[in-house]
Amino acid sequence: MRVQTRHTPNFGVARVLLSPGEAVQAAGDTLLASSFGITETVPSRGGSRARKGAPSVFSAPEGGGWIDFAPLAAGDVYPLEFTGAGGWCVSRDAILARPATVRHDPGWAPLQTLFGSDSGFLEHYSGTGPLVLAAQGPVDAFELTAGELVTVRPDFLLAYPDTVQCRLRAVDPSGPQSVRTGEGLALDFAGPGRVLVQARNRRLSRG
Repeated sequence: MRVQTRHTPNFGVARVLLSPGEAVQAAGDTLLASSFGITETVPSRGGSRARKGAPSVFSAPEGGGWIDFAPLAAGDVYPLEFTGAGGWCVSRDAILARPATVRHDPGWAPLQTLFGSDSGFLEHYSGTGPLVLAAQGPVDAFELTAGELVTVRPDFLLAYPDTVQCRLRAVDPSGPQSVRTGEGLALDFAGPGRVLVQARNRRLSRG
């Protein structure tokens, strides 16, 4: 799977190029167009169609093909390359398209430690290949040197490698907090490593 992008950073579209028989997972309502012969398998739960926005699997025919995916909101698209050497923690709402070679790791222990027993605003992925992210506004990056610190609010966080040290804390211990949405929380990162952020607040951009 290869990814080409256009109309970035404000109204990004990701073209996913598939080899014969190759597949990619994405929400069906993000498909803009595809080459002829691409098939879509819609997930189901107990024999009924899954909830709106649940990811479908798009497969290429014998000759291969391409699919254009467009995020539901304006902003950038960003292919995050996985090399197999380590994983990334990614904002739960940022996934646009995922190949089978990139795994979602729901039981990843450090995130369970970070969020406790709750399902938090981050998910862990590992494997190889491009994981396509959708950002609000342009994608920016903090390149942290060893021991360098930066604080990021959850609504602006896009992704960071799991080799970067991370601490979650309350902005105001007496105020409202939610690990599901990131409300009232902040993340402190320590280098070395790269932290990807988006230039607009995801929650506010969605109204």
